[in-house]
Amino acid sequence: MEELVAVTLGYLAGSVPFALLLARRRGVDLRQAGSGNVGAANVLRTSGVGIAVAALCLDAGKGAFAVLVAQRLADAPATPVAAGLASVIGHVYPVWLRFRGGKGVATAGGVFLVLAPAAAAMAAGVFALATWWTRYVSVGSMSASMALVATTAAVGAPAAVTAGALVAAVIVVHSHRANLGRLAAGTERRLGQRT
Repeated sequence: MEELVAVTLGYLAGSVPFALLLARRRGVDLRQAGSGNVGAANVLRTSGVGIAVAALCLDAGKGAFAVLVAQRLADAPATPVAAGLASVIGHVYPVWLRFRGGKGVATAGGVFLVLAPAAAAMAAGVFALATWWTRYVSVGSMSASMALVATTAAVGAPAAVTAGALVAAVIVVHSHRANLGRLAAGTERRLGQRT
């Protein structure tokens, strides 16, 4: 029963659309502006750096929150991983927005910052390097998600955590399928490029 509660709370925490709510305070509806995505990258494009940083931190925070609550509710080592993944799914498919949310990158980052801090830090480095090198946030995001799988294994994280990193990477890459199409077509927006 505790496991079900932890996963449900994880999903509900992840489904809170902080980026949408923050941008709305600036008079911007993210669903109608920029890429139409309700994530931090679109907030940066449409609402400025300060709001984007706040959205990024809050999105990461809800992933971390889901794991921390699960750790208190249940003893099973897989439960925090499941709750963390539920928060990522909640961010990507929020019930409040007809299951059309963000890409799940920051939320997954918050999840693994708690579950495997060293691995998450290395994956964040991959994100920064790939984004700086290509000027595509989407490339940085997908690269980091895939690097997370390798880094969790490299630091000796529990098998459940590495498996969770693999599932998170699949979710993140799948949520970027439209970006992959734009990258192939040469129409993907670069970092700093506004609408």
